[in-house]
Order: sequence, then C-alpha cells, then structure tokens
Amino acid sequence: MSITAPRKQELMTEYATAKGDTGSPEVQVAILSERIKNLTEHFKDHKKDNHSRRGLLKLVSQRRRLLDYLKGKDETRYQTLIDKLGLRR
Repeated sequence: MSITAPRKQELMTEYATAKGDTGSPEVQVAILSERIKNLTEHFKDHKKDNHSRRGLLKLVSQRRRLLDYLKGKDETRYQTLIDKLGLRR
C-alpha cells in the first residue's frame, strides 16, 4: 500500500522544481497521487476495508489542499502539474 523508497526517489527527481527539491507542492502532490493510486488498487480486492478507506479520504483531501494552494500561487505550475499527472479535465 505504501510506495517504495526507489519509487519515491523517482517521483522526486521527475517532479522537482530544483535540484534536491523534496518539499515543493509538485513533489508532494505526485507522491500523494502515487499513494492514492496504490490504495485504490487495494480496494479492488478488499472492499470492506473501511479503516484504510478513511486514510484514503485524508490523502485525497490533503492533495486537494495542496493543489488549491498551488493554483492560488501560480496557475501555470498548477496546470502543468495536473496535465502531467492526468488528474482533471
């Protein structure tokens, strides 16, 4: 259900805005999206796992807050990120 360290490093290097960037909204949203995708796959087999479902809802709302923040700060970075992740539209 969680992501592996090498996969997390891949996401950080792919979505980083500068060298060594680990905390920008882009990186955080990419990591959250990967975790959400993994949990969604988990629920295909475990439909009654309500405890993990609550965690999924928390992750989705955290990603939503980060995306709202990024949209308010820089609309072009927001558009680039959602296009790259394939989130909306």
